[in-house]
Amino acid sequence: MKMDSDLLHSPAVGLAEEEEADMNDWKLPLAFMKKRHSEKIEGCKALAQSWRMKDRMKTVSVALVLCLNVGVDPPDVVKTSPCARLECWIDPLSMSPQKALETIGANLQKQYENWQPRARYKQSLDPTVDEVKKLCTSLRRNAKEERVLFHYNGHGVPRPTVNGEIWVFNKNYTQYIPLSIYDLQTWMGSPSIFVYDCSNAGIIVKSFKQFALQREQELEVAAINPSHPLAQMPLPPSMKNCIQLAACEASELLPMNPDLPADLFTSCLTTPIKIALRWFCMQKSAKLVPGVTLDLIEKIPGRLNDRRTPLGELNWIFTAITDTIAWNVLPRDLFQKLFRQDLLVASLFRNFLLAERIMRSYNCTPVSSPRLPPTYMHAMWQAWDLAVDICLSQLPTIIEEGTAFRHSPFFAEQLTAFQVWLTMGVENRNPPEQLPIVLQVLLSQVHRLRALDLLGRFLDLGPWAVSLALSVGIFPYVLKLLQSSARELRPLLVFIWAKILAVDSSCQADLVKDNGHKYFLSVLADSYMPAEHRTMAVFILAVIVNSYNTGQEACLQGNLIANCLEQLSDPHPLLRQWVAICLGRIWQNFDPARWCGVRDSAHEKLYTLLSDPIPEVRCAAVFALGTFVGNSAERTDHSTTIDHNVAMMLAQLINDGSPVVRKELVVALSHLVVQYESNFCTVALQFIEEEKNYTVPSPANTAEPGNLTPVRDSPAIPRLRSVNSYTNIRAATTARNLNKSLQNLNLNEEGGPAAFSPGNLSTSSSASSTLGSPDNDEYILSFETIDKMRRVSSYSSLNSLIGVSFNSVYTQIWRVLLHLAADPFPEVSDLAMKVLNSIAYKATMNARPQRILDSGSLTQSAPASPTSKGTHIHQAGGSPPMPSTSSSSLTNEVPKPPTREQPVTRPPYTPTLGGQAPHSHQFPRTRKMFDKGPEQAAEDGDEPGGHRNYISPALQTGLCDWSAKYFAQPVMKIPEEHDLESQVRMERQWRFLRNTRVRRQSRCITQRGVSRLDDQIFINRNPGVPSVVKFHPFNTCIAVADKDSICFWDWEKGERLDYFYNGNPRYTRITSMEYLNGHDCSLLLTATDDGALRIWKNFADQKNPEMVTAWQGLSDMLPTTRGAGMVVDWEQETGLLMTSGDVRVIRIWDTDREMKVQDIPTGADSCVTSLSCDSQRSLIVAGLGDGSVRVFDRRMGPNECRVMTYREHGAWVVKAHLQKETDGHIISVSVNGDVRFFEPRTPDSINVLQTVKGLTALDIHPQANLFACGSMNQFIAVYNANGDVISNIKYYDGFMGQRIGAISCLTFHPYWPHLAVGSNDYYMSIYSAEKRLR
Repeated sequence: MKMDSDLLHSPAVGLAEEEEADMNDWKLPLAFMKKRHSEKIEGCKALAQSWRMKDRMKTVSVALVLCLNVGVDPPDVVKTSPCARLECWIDPLSMSPQKALETIGANLQKQYENWQPRARYKQSLDPTVDEVKKLCTSLRRNAKEERVLFHYNGHGVPRPTVNGEIWVFNKNYTQYIPLSIYDLQTWMGSPSIFVYDCSNAGIIVKSFKQFALQREQELEVAAINPSHPLAQMPLPPSMKNCIQLAACEASELLPMNPDLPADLFTSCLTTPIKIALRWFCMQKSAKLVPGVTLDLIEKIPGRLNDRRTPLGELNWIFTAITDTIAWNVLPRDLFQKLFRQDLLVASLFRNFLLAERIMRSYNCTPVSSPRLPPTYMHAMWQAWDLAVDICLSQLPTIIEEGTAFRHSPFFAEQLTAFQVWLTMGVENRNPPEQLPIVLQVLLSQVHRLRALDLLGRFLDLGPWAVSLALSVGIFPYVLKLLQSSARELRPLLVFIWAKILAVDSSCQADLVKDNGHKYFLSVLADSYMPAEHRTMAVFILAVIVNSYNTGQEACLQGNLIANCLEQLSDPHPLLRQWVAICLGRIWQNFDPARWCGVRDSAHEKLYTLLSDPIPEVRCAAVFALGTFVGNSAERTDHSTTIDHNVAMMLAQLINDGSPVVRKELVVALSHLVVQYESNFCTVALQFIEEEKNYTVPSPANTAEPGNLTPVRDSPAIPRLRSVNSYTNIRAATTARNLNKSLQNLNLNEEGGPAAFSPGNLSTSSSASSTLGSPDNDEYILSFETIDKMRRVSSYSSLNSLIGVSFNSVYTQIWRVLLHLAADPFPEVSDLAMKVLNSIAYKATMNARPQRILDSGSLTQSAPASPTSKGTHIHQAGGSPPMPSTSSSSLTNEVPKPPTREQPVTRPPYTPTLGGQAPHSHQFPRTRKMFDKGPEQAAEDGDEPGGHRNYISPALQTGLCDWSAKYFAQPVMKIPEEHDLESQVRMERQWRFLRNTRVRRQSRCITQRGVSRLDDQIFINRNPGVPSVVKFHPFNTCIAVADKDSICFWDWEKGERLDYFYNGNPRYTRITSMEYLNGHDCSLLLTATDDGALRIWKNFADQKNPEMVTAWQGLSDMLPTTRGAGMVVDWEQETGLLMTSGDVRVIRIWDTDREMKVQDIPTGADSCVTSLSCDSQRSLIVAGLGDGSVRVFDRRMGPNECRVMTYREHGAWVVKAHLQKETDGHIISVSVNGDVRFFEPRTPDSINVLQTVKGLTALDIHPQANLFACGSMNQFIAVYNANGDVISNIKYYDGFMGQRIGAISCLTFHPYWPHLAVGSNDYYMSIYSAEKRLR
């Protein structure tokens, strides 16, 4: 049948209708699709922090060595005439040689002082070797570990030699004396920076490196050979940290152009603006700027460090441009080292970029070590030329007429370029070139607001953008801005800081040190601030106080607690959530804050959040109350009373609909357990004793030997897929570990009727001893034991507790933990098991050390009773429990049940699919049958004392870090589902079009009328006996549940898509299923007769099924083989889930809030067998086991909401259906086969039809006015609305006309005229209207 594929190509018919249906689909809310359902609850991966300078440095001493010998040219350089003469902008021939030398020296020092005023400067003019040595050694001595600069001008001496020498003089200036670079290295030490302004300077750089290498090798030799002369000397510092700047390559001479200074390189490094302007004027293009001469340039008004003046502005632009070029061209770590570590080095390197540009134009290539990539052609130099052009063109009028100076548009234009990058760019692209300029602009008040806004938008792109901005050096700027009082900066700064702290929380210390926390405290307290900015402020404060004592003290003094408590009831949920987290963190292990909270009744104010509609807010409140009781300070009676109070308030969340909340609850209670360990140990011992001495009636004890459900005999059970709930199901790590878990899985089939106690859950406990040998990977309390304890506690005489009254808080909390250990969501039960076992272990170790050593008392468990039929284990692939003793128990084929005489052997380990064990392996479900005593345990190397502590006080759920991820991720970006071009949106559109086609085409068929329904379009043998079947409303998938697993079939292709284990305990069965969000991203809800609801995603496709969420929908249910189990009805329009069954209420859950919204008492003494609701009329119809049909209006109070009761059926109601139209009728059917039609407003039925007796299953087609009955007598009858039989189905097609088995379940497709039937002989078949109709 190619129904779906034909549909997709069918022409668009009735377009208006199609669009209308589409709109309805768009409007339907989606359930369980929030971030908390789709993501793992954990924080971001921490980024490697590279931006913070590990070792900031200062250049503290500067040696200026000038070898000019004014008036005497060195012999090896032939100078041109005229020639470049100026040294430090002074003509040496304009005064006496000695005076010239001194003036040049003084000038050079002034030029350097502009960049680093605080250093010690020592001049050495025309020195001898000894003077240089003395100078260098004394500077190094004073500088200690800091940097020293050595500036060498060799214009009056010969060029450096290939042997690595530079020249100085003898005492009487009659000779040039060579000075070896090797010696210079020894005197200068490290870290140092060298500047060489002389011809062939590149030779020095090469020699320097060779000598450094030679030193390293000598040291290596000395290290091996103790008799080496170097071995006894202190280690000389490595020369790797030395930086060198040289004016030209090894083979080049300095330019001699008379228009340039002789020390062009020094001028570029120390007076960049002056030389840059001169050079600009010497270019041909300068003729385009009329009236500008070299003399005029000297008169530019202003000071270099005043940004409002022309000269200062040019200097500022120059800094921004050179910084930007370096950041864009250099590797990040080199940029950090050269441009961010040391102010003087950064300035020299920025100016070095200019030197490269200018000197290359005179065929001279400056050299640096470390070497930089060439930057002289970078596009940003054009922006510099433009800025100079604009400035110089104003000069004549400013100087002659005194007109005002127009500021350069440079920064505004660069911000615009940055903005264009932000708005127009694609996702994956190179970082924006302008980032360092944005940094410079923060210094200017004029552009600051715009720069901060753009910076915020950049940081919003994600953690990579934050680390990029931090690596540029934004941190000190935004830290300084917190001292500004400008109100308009507040929202921007709060946003920027939230982004920074979400990525790098280590900044908390810097903030507290600079009193930055006060800024955010004032934002939080400012009621005029919009909620989202207060949320960010409280997030920042929550980071400041997170595990940081100084931060906690500072914020406590800043009145943080009172501020937070005022905002607890804010309408903005994210603010409520973070206020609670912030409170929880400020008093975490910080007692003064806790007492401050007690004085302000903080815990009582937090109670209101425990019933907040947003699960994350409830979670945060539980976290805050958990750390409130989890303080390790000394306890007084007052604080103990408070702890008890808090504990009992928390205990009310035991059946919260959100696993995230319950996980946080376990952690909160674990704090309490750690706090009152001894009290809990007493309770634990008492429970353990009770459990041992009390035999709980359980189905296993009454099981007959041969009573295995037939599914287990099926030879062809196909392999199941391993299932992982999105919370990772821990793989059993070692062979030993897995074997152990397998041996502990003593799973029995349920047998005949059993005795039940009120409010308990019965489980087989054929033999279970509580105490095990304390192996490192095994629990003392098995799942079985805990389950049994849970039941024992409800009806045994626990009044004999020594020293603790039975109903004490500790007993109650122990019970809550027992309940949570059986939670349907694996992560919750994992955590609870850890907490319980930790206490059980301590209790038993403290109480009975002698019994631990006596193996006899350990093996109190009797050998397995014959009825237990060997060890049943859950297949690692995620299958239903299978009896097995052979190795195949872990592989994919399923063995036959063993005969009961076989001994229980340990199955060999076989790795499972993907190394994942399903839920069943997480915990040993019972003690081993033949328990090994401590003797063997000791052989295994597990000493009793070596047992690990299960709970550390730091048990955490990752909730806070996960919540913080919100601030690290883009906030301003359109979410994908709202982006009309996105893949997600396209897929959704496709699904909605498909839905419309299915609705339209099926309507055409049902309107024509269905006269027969017996064409078998699908038949297949299901892996288990089908108990519930459910068609997907729009695709060709059908879900078939057996007792504890779900199989998915494609009924069109006839192939199996998936089969996985639902994870319900062995004594429970699946009694109901629903597709949620069937119109869009489908989820499958399964309900079991112990009241648990589980929701799955990723089924029936290539991915692994994952549990999205699970919760206890109904508490106090009694799983029986004869009850209705749990029945549900789902309302997509409102997101409400109605649940009932073997209880006396109809409970309504709001899936959006994940909480119970209403309990409607049924007013009957029998179970609810069927539910049907209509959101338009707010009506719920329930069929009951006593034959009554009851109608409830959920808008009314619990006492008056039952608006009608029909008692016309004499027996169990199989199905009660409320038609969805505005005047829809109620149709109900009982086991006796009487179908009755009711009008909700009238007290009696308006029509009765009689069908077959002994009904086992029935369904009513919502569109086609058909109903189908299945009976024990192995046939299906299909009736139309008038009660006429249109089809009788007794035999399967093919299979030699085999007779249909007893019908176990049947269901209609919501739209197509298809009927799915499951029978006790494992077969699953689907029947449809005859072919010509379809």
